[in-house]
Amino acid sequence: MEVSIRNVRKEFDNYPALHDVTLDIRSGELIALLGPSGSGKTTLLRLIAGLERPTEGAIFFGEDDASQKTVQERNVGFVFQHYALFRHMTVADNIGFGLKVRPGATRPAKAEIRRRASELLDLVQLSGLESRYPSQLSGGQRQRVALARALAIEPRVLLLDEPFGALDAQVRRELRRWLREIHDATGHTTVFVTHDQEEALELADRVVVMSQGKIEQVGSADDVYDRPNSPFVYGFIGDSSALPVRVENGEVWLEDRTAGLQAKDVPDGDATLYFRPHDIDLLDGCGGCIAGTLAASRRVAGTRRVELEVGGRAEKVEIEIPVDHPAATKSRLAFRPRKWAVYPKRG
Repeated sequence: MEVSIRNVRKEFDNYPALHDVTLDIRSGELIALLGPSGSGKTTLLRLIAGLERPTEGAIFFGEDDASQKTVQERNVGFVFQHYALFRHMTVADNIGFGLKVRPGATRPAKAEIRRRASELLDLVQLSGLESRYPSQLSGGQRQRVALARALAIEPRVLLLDEPFGALDAQVRRELRRWLREIHDATGHTTVFVTHDQEEALELADRVVVMSQGKIEQVGSADDVYDRPNSPFVYGFIGDSSALPVRVENGEVWLEDRTAGLQAKDVPDGDATLYFRPHDIDLLDGCGGCIAGTLAASRRVAGTRRVELEVGGRAEKVEIEIPVDHPAATKSRLAFRPRKWAVYPKRG
């Protein structure tokens, strides 16, 4: 099922939560809505679900304008962060609930509901637990039941709101792989909200990066990580360092010295240089580079993260070097980014 969001605006008490958002989601695609708190990602998910109505704009399911339709009319499956399972119902009854409450004409027979629940228990790898209650399950198991319940109604669109947010890191990683396998097996159009970059980059076919009620960038994990299109995306996705610079005739300058970097498409004037801490080359010295004084050093897994004070204003940046690299003991280091982006200073 294709979903098309066209020029959607949403206000709450005259406060704009979404500004003119347009997004096309392909049938069978797994999309991540990624952004910090307050970026509008959950509001957008609730609009797709029908839990909220747009102030302006329209939401289409295929060719059908669903903007004013109810959740039931849209036939969406919804998985919440905190499971929202019925505590007094068994696992099987929880999974079959959406089918049991359908109007008589569309409600399957009891035997069919039991068969469907059993199939889904197999799919989510919980066979044999149909008679247990939610209190007898782990957090990861409860979330699998919540997903099975959402799938039971054969939804046109599957929506997940921070589905793994209440789980510990190890369980999150396991369920991420499992959710991707489930998606590939069922082929549902799926939209999930997360503030976890690793989760979005690992799981999604495309990532929608949001900030302050707007879409900043839409693309694959490689697109948004390797080719960020704005300072916000560069700073939000992955680790990055930022340094105030000046652009003159397509060259990047740090105060009175050239950084040895090109910025051909950036207008002359003040700008900001962005680069990834791991994406640098250490230099013994140079006529065009970035140099700084060692301010701090810490071990990060298999590497060492070094903080440098650069320039007369002692701007701080981080670079990554091998744990046993002799540069870790030096008081002054020089380097040059291998990949970088320069954005003109706003305002």
